[in-house]
Parts: sequence; C-alpha cells; structure tokens
Amino acid sequence: MTRAVVVGAGPAGLMAAEVMAQAGLQVTLCEGKPSVGRKFLMAGKSGLNLTKDEPEVPFLEAFSQARSRLTPMIRAFDSKAVQDWARGMEQEIFTGTTSRVFPTAMKASPLLRAWLGRLVGLGVELRTGWLWQGWQDGSLAFQTSEGMQTLATDATVLALGGSSWSRLGSTGKWAEILAAKGVAIAPFEPANAGIEIAWSDHMAKHYGSPIKGVAWQAGPYGSRGEATLSATGLEGGGIYAVSRGVREGHVLTVDLLPDLTVPEITKRLQAPRGKASLSNHLRKTLRLTPAQIALAQEMARPLPDKLRATAWLLKALPVTNSGLRPLDEAISTAGGIPFAAMNEGLMLHDLPGVFAAGEMLDWEAPTGGYLISACLATGRWAGQHAAEWALKA
Repeated sequence: MTRAVVVGAGPAGLMAAEVMAQAGLQVTLCEGKPSVGRKFLMAGKSGLNLTKDEPEVPFLEAFSQARSRLTPMIRAFDSKAVQDWARGMEQEIFTGTTSRVFPTAMKASPLLRAWLGRLVGLGVELRTGWLWQGWQDGSLAFQTSEGMQTLATDATVLALGGSSWSRLGSTGKWAEILAAKGVAIAPFEPANAGIEIAWSDHMAKHYGSPIKGVAWQAGPYGSRGEATLSATGLEGGGIYAVSRGVREGHVLTVDLLPDLTVPEITKRLQAPRGKASLSNHLRKTLRLTPAQIALAQEMARPLPDKLRATAWLLKALPVTNSGLRPLDEAISTAGGIPFAAMNEGLMLHDLPGVFAAGEMLDWEAPTGGYLISACLATGRWAGQHAAEWALKA
C-alpha cells in the first residue's frame, strides 16, 4: 500500500490522517507526547468551541490577511461541515447565543475518543512518544524510548502546532528543522494573548473580577467581549480579540459605557453628589462596577474635575500596558510557514511530498471557533492533496 505519515496528533494532524486513510493510504500518525490531542483537550476544559455558526463573509473576515489563501480550504470544510462531521461521530452539539458551536458534553474527551475510534477503524497506526527530529537518509527520523527510529513515506503531513503552550507539545522547534532545509519561516508572535500591566497595590483586591459590558479598541481591532483583571494584567475573550492591535503597537482603550453617549453620561453625572465619594457617585449614577471604577482610577487618577471631561475619559480610557504576555502563554501564535513557501495544496516548495497544516502556517484569528475550525480545514486540505501526491508517485 501507499505509505503516508502524519507528524503531530492535534486537530489538524488527526484530520489529515483521517482523509488520507479514507483515500486508501496506509497511514502512520506520530506524536511526540505520550498521548494525543493535549492542547485540544485543554481547550475543551472550558467548553470545546468547535466552530462558529455564522454567514461565510464575517467568518472569513476573521482571518484578515490570510483570508484569501484560507478561503478555498474553509469553503471546502465550512462551519456546517464541521458540525456534520461531529454529528457523524454521534456527538451531540449545540449553538450558543453568540453563534459559537459546542459539544453538548462541553468537553473534548468524548469527541476525541470517538475520533480515535474512527481512525483505528480506518487502519491508522498511532505511535506516541515519537518525537520528530527531521530526516535521516531520506526517511523521517524520530527520537523514541527505543532510540532513533525512521519511517519511509510517500507523503508527509506536518501538523506540529505553533509555539505556545509548549508543555502540551507545541514547542515550535520544528521551525529550526525546516529552516535548515531552506524553508522560509516567519517569526513566531503571540496571538489571542493577555495584556501585561504592572498594577499598583490597591488593585490586588480586584484580581479575578470581570470587566463586562465594555468595548475594547486597539487600532483597527475592536471587541465588546468580557475581560478579567488578573495579577499580571488583563485576560479574556474581549482582550484576546484586540491583542493583535496591541502587538502591532496601537494604543489600547476601553469604553466603559458603550451604550451611552457623552451627553447622556454628563447628564447623569450632574445628579446631586452630596457627601458621596467619587467612586460611589460613579457607581450610583452610571452603574459602574467596583472593578470598572478601579480600572478608571488606576489608569487616570485623578479623574478630571469637569463632568464632560470625565464622560469623554470613560468613553475612551487609555489602558497603559507593557504589551502582550509571553509567547508561551498565548492561546495561539502568529508566524510560522508563510503561504508563499507552499503551493495551493499546502506542499512545501523546497520539500516535495511534504505538506503542512494547522498552526504551523502563518495565519491567525480570534477565539470563538475560528481557530479549531481552520485547523480542521487546513488539515483536511493538506491530507487530501498529500493523498493525491502519494497515489500519483
């Protein structure tokens, strides 16, 4: 039989193995860690967001600069296809109020077990604890508990992830191996990352408090999502959506009252204050939470004396920060293999017969179902084209 090897057993690698096995190839799936899908399982701890059930145009726009190259791949395995695929493994799913799609079980393990069962049924051979080292005499080389092992193959799909959450297997060390072979690599950068802020001591009592009902902005990137005050800064979906803007050097601001205009805020602030402290006055007249008030005072103490100036400040509060949290803490990464280094089928120009998928590719998107959906789509695309290549060899 025609032999194929997939290196990396995350969503992209598992999908590539599935489609190549369905095409009739003898597939070996190699994973450096002792078990598969570790980052997939970690993502599922807070409810596995498989995709987003929204129209094609806004879905594709989430991928910004990489949209043109990803469009055919996502159209071939779109949000509906992802949902049908999950149901095909007898996994119940539902769509939440924000159009995000989740397994009813709200975790990844049942889906992963069903997926691995499907792969076993297709004849895929799984080898864990096989850490890829590159090539040796034309074969793929792996460090294993039994020493160096090699695998000859007619087609290879690399799905080794980005460079965040290294403890789960995404170390990014593959970039050095490919660079040594002449493959261009864009530097890794954090995406969907927290914002680092050196808080003053008085903020400590607010750690863990949510900042809800606000609007974040960093250059062209905006979000109405929630964030959480942490000991190191700000975390959460609302912040992750604008973290790219912070990374690009734009000023981060927050509109604490996005549903009110400056005149409306000013009018409310004109209510008699009496002996109430400014904090209590803001809380009573504007219904700001203690965490929101603390954030405003932290970033702009002392607040302006004039009410209209205060209103303007609350509508566009500058959030002084030190940039993004470290790369390894990011949910995902930008950088990796540029699309210019690959053909339309995701085969590397410098390494015929070697394809890449998932977060190895230089694309990024916000959280909310886009990340896993694109990993599945690129894994499927690379697997299909790798199968075509191998069967023609």
